[in-house]
Amino acid sequence: MTTPTITFVRHAQGFHNLSTANHSIRDPLLTDLGKTQCQTLHDKFPYSSEVDCIVASPLKRTIYTAMYSFPAKTKELGIITLPDVQETSDLPCDTGSDKEDILTEFANKGVQLDLHLLTDDWHSKKGRSAPEQDAIEARTRDARKWLKARKEKHIVVVVCLGCSGWYRESIADIVTDTWRCSALFDRRLDRPCQVRGMTPTDQYEVRLSLTSVKRELAGPIQVCIS
Repeated sequence: MTTPTITFVRHAQGFHNLSTANHSIRDPLLTDLGKTQCQTLHDKFPYSSEVDCIVASPLKRTIYTAMYSFPAKTKELGIITLPDVQETSDLPCDTGSDKEDILTEFANKGVQLDLHLLTDDWHSKKGRSAPEQDAIEARTRDARKWLKARKEKHIVVVVCLGCSGWYRESIADIVTDTWRCSALFDRRLDRPCQVRGMTPTDQYEVRLSLTSVKRELAGPIQVCIS
């Protein structure tokens, strides 16, 4: 079976990124700068034609990042929301919304959301969604298995920094301070719209490993993709 290429994208700037005080905002949206960052990724990402599946954490900022960064593809393919890649903390800004609220937010946006994986308590931050190591490791392990089992050839997955940080131990430095990709607008760890490509392997409980790095873009964004 052919394994897919998986491109991970960190969401663009949200209102919670502007200050720690804004961490009290429940499931915040993207700022105007965040929308601009999505446009930049859209303009510079060279593999859009290859993408045949779009997956996002069910948070509004990740869904909007997918929608604005890959507008044609999300209209064509829709967006699958995957709760196992939700943000890891239980801060209000990292806590998602009810399915009904998500559907209302994205109604008439021209994008079909697939919410079938969301349970009513997916955002409770208890049990399976708890901000605890065992729960996070279980979620990310199941997400890796789910991704590896997909039949598409190139999957884009839009995630948050915290989730990516936990994948650091199991997917090979998707978002870390030593990551070799440049940032779009910022050289700090908290950088928006980063991308890295992976292909699944059968080692280490279906971990994903970086198989090659291509630096094919000049300018402020560099894309790593298998």
